[in-house]
Amino acid sequence: MNWFTPLAPAEHAAALAALETAAVACPVSPAGLLHFSGEETQAFLHGQLSSDIKALDDSSAQYACYSTPKGRMLASFLVFRQGGDYWLQLADELTPALQKRLSMYIMRSKTRCTDASAERALIGVAGPQAAARALALAGIEQLAELSIHHGADFSLIALPGARFQFVTTPDAAPALWQKLLDAGCVPGGQPLWQLSDIRAGIPWISAATQEEFVLQMANLDLIGAVSFTKGCYPGQEIVARTRYLGKVKRRMYRVSAARDVIAAGQDIFSPEMNGQPSGKILQASPTQTGHWEALVVAQMSSLEHGLHLDNPAGPELTILPLPYAVE
Repeated sequence: MNWFTPLAPAEHAAALAALETAAVACPVSPAGLLHFSGEETQAFLHGQLSSDIKALDDSSAQYACYSTPKGRMLASFLVFRQGGDYWLQLADELTPALQKRLSMYIMRSKTRCTDASAERALIGVAGPQAAARALALAGIEQLAELSIHHGADFSLIALPGARFQFVTTPDAAPALWQKLLDAGCVPGGQPLWQLSDIRAGIPWISAATQEEFVLQMANLDLIGAVSFTKGCYPGQEIVARTRYLGKVKRRMYRVSAARDVIAAGQDIFSPEMNGQPSGKILQASPTQTGHWEALVVAQMSSLEHGLHLDNPAGPELTILPLPYAVE
C-alpha cells in the first residue's frame, strides 16, 4: 500500500472532523478478496452464500455471509462482479482459511477460487461530501446504493451510508488516491473506514467473532444480505427456523463508550444476566482519545437494564442510532 502514509494523531483528528463535515479518503478495511471465475461460479456461490447470487449482475453488489451447517457465521462479505468474475470482500485475516474451505466444496464445479487480495486496491470515500467527490472523479452524476459503475481503470461501488468504494489495481491506486486528495478529500486511515461501517450498521465477522452469531443476530437480514426464498445453503434451515418459527433474542446495536481500548470478541454484560455475558463486541473503532464506537450483539432484553464492558458494573455502553430499525 505505497500510496498511503500512516496518519499522525493530529491528522487523524482532522480526518475525524472531515468525516463529519466534508469527505475523507481511506484504505478500505476489511480488504481481503476472494476471486471466483468459471462458467459455474454463479451456481456454486448461490448454493453456498446467504444472498441471492443469481440476482447479482455486473452493475450491482450484495452483502452476504457464509455459515456453518448449524447457522453460525464464518464470514461476512461484500459480493460484486468485475470483468464478469465474482469477487468476495471479507476480513483479510479470514481470507486464506475461507479460500481453502470454499475450495473444498467446489469438487467438479467449473469454478476456481483464489486469494486475490494482492490483485486489487480498495479506496473508500465517506462523509457528507463523499458523493460529490467520488462521482465527479468517476465522471457520473449519480449511483444508486449497491450499484456499480465500471470505469477504465476502476470500478466504483455505492455503499450504504452515502459512502463509495473504488476497486482498482495496485498500479493504478497511487494516481487515483492523489486525484481524490486533489479533489478535496482528507486522507484517513483504516480505523476511520471501520468507523464509517459501524455508523452504517454494516457488520464484518473477524477471527474473534467467527461462529458466534446466526446472521439475524448481526442484522444481516436488515441489510439485504439474505434471501428467504432461494433454497438451500449451509445454515439455511437454522436461518429459516429463526425467521418463521422462533424469535430473534439477540440483535446488533451501535454503541459508544469511554475506554482506552475496545476489541472485537470482548464480552459485554447486563445486571439482569446474573453474571453471564449478554453478548459480544462485533467490531470497534476509536473516535477520539479514550472514546470508541462499536457494533455489539446483545440480548434484546438487556437494553432496558443497560450494557456494560468487563462486568455488570463496568463502563456503560451508550446506545446510538443505526440507519435502519432494529426489532
